[in-house]
Amino acid sequence: MAKLGKRTRAAREAFAGKENVSVTEAVELVKGNAKAKFDETIEIAVVLGVDPRHADQMVRGKVALPNGTGKTMRVAVFARGDKADEAKAAGADIVGAEDLMETVQSGKIEFDRCIATPDMMPIVGRLGKVLGPRNLMPNPKVGTVTMDVKDAVEAAKGGEVQFKVEKAGVVHAGVGKASFDAKKLEENVLSFVDAVQKAKPAGAKGTYMKKVSLTSTMGPGVTISVDSATGND
Repeated sequence: MAKLGKRTRAAREAFAGKENVSVTEAVELVKGNAKAKFDETIEIAVVLGVDPRHADQMVRGKVALPNGTGKTMRVAVFARGDKADEAKAAGADIVGAEDLMETVQSGKIEFDRCIATPDMMPIVGRLGKVLGPRNLMPNPKVGTVTMDVKDAVEAAKGGEVQFKVEKAGVVHAGVGKASFDAKKLEENVLSFVDAVQKAKPAGAKGTYMKKVSLTSTMGPGVTISVDSATGND
């Protein structure tokens, strides 16, 4: 068995016996044990009682975290003419049409969010096999297929988080950095959980939100009381 490092041992000891804690305690634990040499991302994972293979149990949505994510979001926009100019003025990192399609097809994907005007979707549609698996495909349900590219770009740059349930029924996202004030991290966690709660699909049966956990990039995780996360405690 591999010998654990001093930092890993200390973190595990700090988390020992801690389960279903309050959001406040979870943030303090995870933030306090994020001791890597870089500013670790604080990540949340929510296990849902849904089967996303059924269309009426798909969970997806977006939320503007009150304190941002701490991450610099690189935004690409498929647009032409005035809308392309609007996207550039709003701060988009990459703007194009067929030229951008060719860049993406070549495997060069230097962006974290992809936005498109509706008239660009025939072009963007050809990139489904490339963008889809990376959860980068523009979608009108989360506001990334829109004529209002200014708002979409500014929202992405301002800390908006998109989420989509995975095959195993898990939704996860980064909700800040270890350097954030604990209160700000707590507010972000509650906002994210609230958004997932509001995205409950019509086909969900039984317990919708089964488990909530918080971790940092390099640290162990801790489970949060679902009641604490949803404000029902």
